[in-house]
Amino acid sequence: MELHTLKPAKGAVKKRKRIARGQGSGRGGTSTRGHKGQKSRSGYSRKRNFEGGQMPLQMRLPKRGFKNHNRVEYVPLNLSRLQAIADKFNLSAINMETLVANGIVKVNDKVKVLGHGELTAKLEITVHACSESAKKAVEAAGGTINVL
Repeated sequence: MELHTLKPAKGAVKKRKRIARGQGSGRGGTSTRGHKGQKSRSGYSRKRNFEGGQMPLQMRLPKRGFKNHNRVEYVPLNLSRLQAIADKFNLSAINMETLVANGIVKVNDKVKVLGHGELTAKLEITVHACSESAKKAVEAAGGTINVL
């Protein structure tokens, strides 16, 4: 075997289709596009949801509700979860820096403490919002809650 005798395996290399290169090529004339009509023209591209002129599905369905652009999305943290975090990382103060550092929330998240579960540890909590029941439970356990 020598470099000048190498060639690809039989059937591995195919000739590409040469469209619109005369009648002798077998693909002249209409160049595999059929006869006339919009799809046979150059530059044709159909709109994404085009249904042949029929009213498209997204226009047939009714509009519902609205999106409030002023809504503030909070990440909920229940008292039981705060207790687990305090036990796991041995914390007495929970704030945004410790939550982000331990991978519980992301940097730009807003956190709201909710009152589900038991809280036994005396914690100093600093978050963006909290419910009334959570505030009562934290203060009953001897801790404090600060709202940013």
